Amino acid sequence: MSRLVIVSNRVTVPEPGHPPPPGGLAVAVHAALKSRPGLWFGWSGKIDDNPAVEPETVERDNVTYTVTDLSTADYNEYYTGFANRVLWPILHYRVDLAEFNRSDLSGYLRVNALFADRLAKLLKPDDVIWVHDYHLMPLARELRSRGFDNPIGFFLHIPCPPADLLFTIPKQEQTIGALSHYDLVGFQTENDRDNYGRYLSMTGAHKGRDATSYALDGRVVRIGAFPVGIETADLAAIAAETVDSQFTRELRDSLQGRKLVVGVDRLDYSKGIVHRVEGYRHFLEREPGWRNRVSYLQVTPKSRSEIPEYGDMSDDVNRLVSEVNGQFGEAAWTPIRYINRAYPREALAGVFRIAAAALVTPLRDGMNLVAKEYVASQDPADPGVLLLSQFAGAAAELDAALIVNPHETEGMAQALRTALEMPLDERRARFTAMFERISRQDIDRWAETFLAKLSETRRSFLIGQLRSLFN
Repeated sequence: MSRLVIVSNRVTVPEPGHPPPPGGLAVAVHAALKSRPGLWFGWSGKIDDNPAVEPETVERDNVTYTVTDLSTADYNEYYTGFANRVLWPILHYRVDLAEFNRSDLSGYLRVNALFADRLAKLLKPDDVIWVHDYHLMPLARELRSRGFDNPIGFFLHIPCPPADLLFTIPKQEQTIGALSHYDLVGFQTENDRDNYGRYLSMTGAHKGRDATSYALDGRVVRIGAFPVGIETADLAAIAAETVDSQFTRELRDSLQGRKLVVGVDRLDYSKGIVHRVEGYRHFLEREPGWRNRVSYLQVTPKSRSEIPEYGDMSDDVNRLVSEVNGQFGEAAWTPIRYINRAYPREALAGVFRIAAAALVTPLRDGMNLVAKEYVASQDPADPGVLLLSQFAGAAAELDAALIVNPHETEGMAQALRTALEMPLDERRARFTAMFERISRQDIDRWAETFLAKLSETRRSFLIGQLRSLFN
């Protein structure tokens, strides 16, 4: 079996004797490498203005981890700059928040070339390469320019907006356009896939017979939708075990019989946290009978604090939470518990298990695995209710959730009341439909499906080349 080489912006090397680090990408990578030899290459997370020329390589549980450091300029221009102040907002439909300068784009392209140079020393002729996310869109072009003809796939973990928005990316042909150098490009939803297909058509690419392949400048790229899953069975077992843990018992006792509503999000403007808190405030305003009968726990680890927009958003959320608690709180009841720290997935599984409702209401999200994790963690005999934004990728699969528009405050408030008052039979029916879906389409199925399609795409390309030689 060919070796699988995974490339991502960030690689966290697990400590000896410890499980792999949590996180959607880490879980996805380990699912892909579960049954085949593999290498995972990327940034170490360290910033060093005199980085080692050679990457560091370690072996853990039959996986080779190879990591490289970045300089301060690399980090500021490639990561903080172009990736997170241009690509991230535009791909999340927020062109108004994009801030571009040429040095950041130069840094973005420079780091992709650096990754290609260092990866080139590690690659074997029969390696299969799988590149992940918006940080590394030009990597295939860099590898092709260095003579590598390996099968190379790419997966975009965040949304892909309509073509008109993609054309607002400065020098878009060098970034989002460079995805045409991959054999297969995967997206979270069919809508994301179709948006990129229309972009390719507008750049002059010719659509193939199967409507998912495009020819451009002598290259052929196939695009597809591959919704990311979770470790459904494992998480369900963890939730059943941790519901009686000390952490979960203490949380349940602190509720004093109140129903729990939970939200778990990284602090990011795409998550719609301000809109969600406004919806909850409107719920308390219009439903006084629910005051002191429900507690809303929002777990929001901070991220990208060095970017000014994130600091401003943190201030906005803190101010709004304080307003709601000041307006409705009582001596023995705090309407919103707002926590800026991360919890291990075992603890979160216990929280999900006892929560009567979950608010997963991003303004725009590639998938949002929290929605699937909440469903997997439920007690089948007495499940909670998922309120899910229509703008999350997961909405295409979890249509048995209460689908909401996070921009509609009154609708959010009404949906929360519906969730808290939903009869048991309806809750069970909705849960069963969603649990069956995420059990079939789990993380292992996702990795297998993508890699099988990449292999099929490569075979089709090689057969096409042979035919052209004899015609």
